[in-house]
Amino acid sequence: MIPIGDDDSGRTTRPYITYLLIALNVLAFLFEITRPSEAALQTFFTKWSVVPLEYAKHTDLPPQIPYPFWFTLFTSMFLHGGWMHLIGNMLFLWVFGDNIEDRWGHLRYLIVYLVCGVAASLTHIFFNLGSTLPSLGASGAISGILGAYLVLFPKNRIRVLSRVGLVQVPAIVMLGLWILIQFISQMSEMAQSAQSSGVAYWAHIGGFLTGIIFAFLFGRRSVGMRPAV
Repeated sequence: MIPIGDDDSGRTTRPYITYLLIALNVLAFLFEITRPSEAALQTFFTKWSVVPLEYAKHTDLPPQIPYPFWFTLFTSMFLHGGWMHLIGNMLFLWVFGDNIEDRWGHLRYLIVYLVCGVAASLTHIFFNLGSTLPSLGASGAISGILGAYLVLFPKNRIRVLSRVGLVQVPAIVMLGLWILIQFISQMSEMAQSAQSSGVAYWAHIGGFLTGIIFAFLFGRRSVGMRPAV
């Protein structure tokens, strides 16, 4: 199921941070594709993406960046491996990010987005300490937004494209199915001896659970909302 929209009727503010995040991801991707060759692009990814072995060894392995190695926890969030990777992630952020930003306010939303992205990468690192494969993409951070959305807007109707056409389903169904697929896919990979699919399912799971935690910590009340009388 591909989400294309949700119920925005309760939103009262413009999602400026969501717009900004989408713009930064697109600009970063446009910068990526200016690399002069495939080899240069792979070197770029290795430098600026999360490489779990670097965190196991606590050092930046070649090719190195002019910053501490943990800086890639943030830079990796804005890199994508191709047009479909970028479009898929930005579509999910566009559909689900605005309501969370409206509920929590611009600054809190941005902080949670970044923290969820870091938590997602740390989860991936923990389960892949010996890996030299670069991990990149906004999906870990966006997974955190999905987790928060599941808690805060479980009954919102999500418009999705499915095999039977355009349908509307409750958020709890769409997002519950999404995270279930992440768990099943990860367990399937762990049960197989073949090479990984390249999808960082642990990052998705870690980001999603972090978003759920933030949703319960902050509660359901909007920033600045007064209690009902």
